Amino acid sequence: MTRHPVVAGRFYPDDPQELKSLLEFFLSRAAEPMEALGLIAPHAGYVYSGAIAGETFGRVNIPERVVLLGPNHTGQGRPWAVYPSGSWLTPLGECHIDAALAQLILASCPGVHADELAHRFEHSLEVQLPFIQSLSPQTQIVPVCIDGGALAELLLFGKNLGRALASYPHKTLIVASSDMTHYEPGAVAEKKDRQAIERILALDAAGLFETVRGGGISMCGVLPVTVMIAAVRQMGATRGTLVHYGNSGDVTHDWSEVVGYAGVIIQ
Repeated sequence: MTRHPVVAGRFYPDDPQELKSLLEFFLSRAAEPMEALGLIAPHAGYVYSGAIAGETFGRVNIPERVVLLGPNHTGQGRPWAVYPSGSWLTPLGECHIDAALAQLILASCPGVHADELAHRFEHSLEVQLPFIQSLSPQTQIVPVCIDGGALAELLLFGKNLGRALASYPHKTLIVASSDMTHYEPGAVAEKKDRQAIERILALDAAGLFETVRGGGISMCGVLPVTVMIAAVRQMGATRGTLVHYGNSGDVTHDWSEVVGYAGVIIQ
């Protein structure tokens, strides 16, 4: 089962050389890489959020395995959907799914199902993949789309995922894909997003979920980030670092209605 790219040529270049050059530019801004358990990166078009995503990925040593957690924007497929086997293609080539790890996640996390439909037209995980391929071409992935779930269910999902990854013989990084506030004035977006980021840096999964829901923050990846925080705490994480916060106005110079982006590393 091979997934072909659906947003190449729109969210990022479909020409391999152009894409490589752009990734090199984004990644060149990063500081010395560090070991990490979790990472949050935005998933807008590269022209808007690629610099923040690149700065964040570039500061992490990408291990042999990456679990990708992202929101389901299309509404298709199962609510918690693992892409179970095969490979994903980008203009940079093929990235293999770790089928054994996918099966471990399916067996360890009740409510998660093998389902490729949820991933077929979803962009939130696809746009992360070229960064991973550029930094670590041999890395294998397990993509997971998350749509829905009460807080207690999401926390249990995260704990079960963390236990599964802690028992796996290959070191694994969890990448949670999320943009922040959508289509509000820049100052308003930043005020809201800083409240959510504060809970992320405190590794407070429940606090993040409640802050976003209670504060009307349109953070599209709050569910995968909640699961990721619960998982990495189970894996021994102790702190989060904000790499960069910005918004689309930094590119368009129109701050009347922006989308916010944050890059975060969790160790």
